[in-house]
This record gives sequence, C-alpha cells and structure tokens, in this order.
Amino acid sequence: MALQRFGMAPVASGGRVAYALTGSGPHLLVAPGWLSHLELGWAIPAERMFHEALSSGRTLVRYDRPGCGLSDAYDGPRTMELELETIAAVTEAIGATTFDFLGFSLGAPVAAQWAADRPETVSKLVLYGGWAAGESIGDEDSKRLILDLLATHWGLGSDLLTNLFAPDADAGTREGTASYQRAASSAGTAVELLTLAYELDVRPALSHVEAPTLVLHRTGDRAAPIAGGRELAAAIPNAEFVELEGRSHLPAIGDSQAVVDEVRRFLGLSALRRSVPTGLTARQSEVAALVAEGLTNRELADRLHITERSAESHLERIRLRLGFRSRAQVAAWYVATNPTK
Repeated sequence: MALQRFGMAPVASGGRVAYALTGSGPHLLVAPGWLSHLELGWAIPAERMFHEALSSGRTLVRYDRPGCGLSDAYDGPRTMELELETIAAVTEAIGATTFDFLGFSLGAPVAAQWAADRPETVSKLVLYGGWAAGESIGDEDSKRLILDLLATHWGLGSDLLTNLFAPDADAGTREGTASYQRAASSAGTAVELLTLAYELDVRPALSHVEAPTLVLHRTGDRAAPIAGGRELAAAIPNAEFVELEGRSHLPAIGDSQAVVDEVRRFLGLSALRRSVPTGLTARQSEVAALVAEGLTNRELADRLHITERSAESHLERIRLRLGFRSRAQVAAWYVATNPTK
C-alpha cells in the first residue's frame, strides 16, 4: 500500500503550497482539476486506487493550489500566472528539472501552457478531460447559474457539481467527494477557480508544445464536452488523441482502469491490475462510523463501553491499516464506503 510523503513549497506570490509524493522512480507531476485536498481525496477509495496505480514505476507528485486543501490561505487573484508559479514552486522544492506531466480538467490547459513555456522540463505530456478555451465548456447562462449557486449555497452547489463530474460514481463516493470538496476550499475560492476555468484560453500556446502528447477524453463527459479535447489534440503538434467510453469528468470515477492503462502505455510503463482497498474488522468499522459522526475519543469510549485508551488504540490501528494520518481521513473514507441509507 502506497503512502504519501508531504512537503510545503513557498510560492513567489506569497504563502506555501502543500505537495505529496507517492511511489518511486522518475517524477510524474499531476496538475489537479477544480478543487483538491491531498489528505481527504486520498481517503476516497476510487481516487486513492487511481493515484496508487499511477505511482507504480513513477514518483507521483500531487499538490493543492494556494488556498486549497493543506496549502496556506490565499486571497489574491486567480490567474494562469499563479498556476504556473505554483508548478514552479513544487518542482523546485522536489528538485525535478524534467518530468512527465499529467493535467486533468482545469489542470489540462494549465499543463499545456507550462509545456509550451518550459518545453525543456516536460518529457511527456498527458491531458485528460481538458479544453483549449473555457468558452467551450458551456453556455453563458449555465455558467452564471452555477457560479451564483456556488456563491450562495456552497453545500448544494458542491453536490450539484459532484453529480455533474461523477455521474458514474456510487452514492458513497459522490457523498464523500462532495464533502471533501467543501473541506478543500471556501465558497469564494471555488467560485474564483471555476471562473478561471471558464476564462482560460491557451490556444495561442498550443503550437509551441514540443513534448510527445497524449490527449484523453471520455465521449460522454458531461462537464467538459469532448470537442474541447479534440481541439487540444488538433492544435498540439503530433498529439495522440484517444476517446474513452464514459460520462464522468473525474478520471478516477467510472472506468478509471482505461485511463490508467492509456497513461501507463504512453509513459512506457507496464500494465497493472487494480488492488482491492484494505478493509477493517467489524469493531474497527464500528469505530470508524462513530468517528464519521464526529465523536471524540471520550465519546467513542462511552458509546462502546470501552476505555478511552482502547478507543485511541482502535483509531490508531485504523489509521495504520488504511495509511491515513488524521481522523478527518477516516471519516471521509467511511462516508465514501458506506453511503447514507
């Protein structure tokens, strides 16, 4: 079972961004989609298995944007310049001068811009579920309605977008994903990042991408129409375009194995069989359920008629068995694997 190794990198605009390393070998940097949380996302079994599969034979590098997840707070403008500063900060912190680069969703145009600006750093480029210009994502009325909903009803808005991004997910995964997205940022940050996604236009840069490039897109993607992926592939010299079946925008949801297989093939890595996530004993599952309810160790002990020390020991064994660092991860994992009835 892969474990995450965490670090913090100072960004030129101020503050620090959190990053996590998994696996070993040459670096594979991942530019995230809309929102991320390195710890709570890792607690979603589907997302964890996806990233673990990519880290076999590579040192997978993931990061939270400024103001998201484990990164420091940020109240400045959301721009492409900040996105590129963040990548520069992370790659400098880990000493990566050349690396393979995977960008998905919002991270796809960002990764393409980086590859165009810094061609000497990118060995191979993979773009999943992306677009060349944000204007292709949807009509203006729909965009305005979504942004207004996020600003005024963050809980309802995150639920709506999770259903849009992951229609193929089971109820528990959708619930867990929506929950960790709310924990990943404020409503204001969510609005600003989605606005950035709508406004980005990297078309002038695409002809300058020199790295061998694979563009992946699901045919029924409900959040980013496949036309955006076709436009990316057509504008990048000699890019390979692969259409995948499915409706979910998030690469770890739906037939994620097909995404993993294509990425590993393109990077020259061997195919993998997906592993089954580690389960818990009956007592550990009972403890995890109470942690998800928000109970303290003292309250756990009282509910289960055990000592507080025993409750602490159960929780520690759960964290070790699942490879987690915090109670919040245990709670997120339990919600994702045990949807509300």
